[in-house]
Amino acid sequence: MAGHHDDHSFAHPAPLKLLFAVFFALIALTILTVALATVDLGPFGIWISMTIATVKAALVALFFMHMYWDKSFNVLVFLSSFLFVALFIGLTMTDTQHYQEQIDAFPRKAEGDAN
Repeated sequence: MAGHHDDHSFAHPAPLKLLFAVFFALIALTILTVALATVDLGPFGIWISMTIATVKAALVALFFMHMYWDKSFNVLVFLSSFLFVALFIGLTMTDTQHYQEQIDAFPRKAEGDAN
């Protein structure tokens, strides 16, 4: 049949109820992120923020990018990239306090001094 292409069909339409549920979950997680920004959680603040960001990214990838209906290997590869990004940033953040004493001990220039 001329002009008929099966490879361009939309095979998995997501129900609006599901999309709105994911949307409101993302809004709730965003509100939680903003609320936690006003609370001093100490060293756990970055881990909680990164966990919330990872969950939000996974929701977007799974449902708005339709990876939930994709091949499981593609989903595994895509989501593992988020795990590795979180791991690398988390490991980097564990070293941020190591040199803080040297930074605090470094003499500061006077605010009015241009040189």
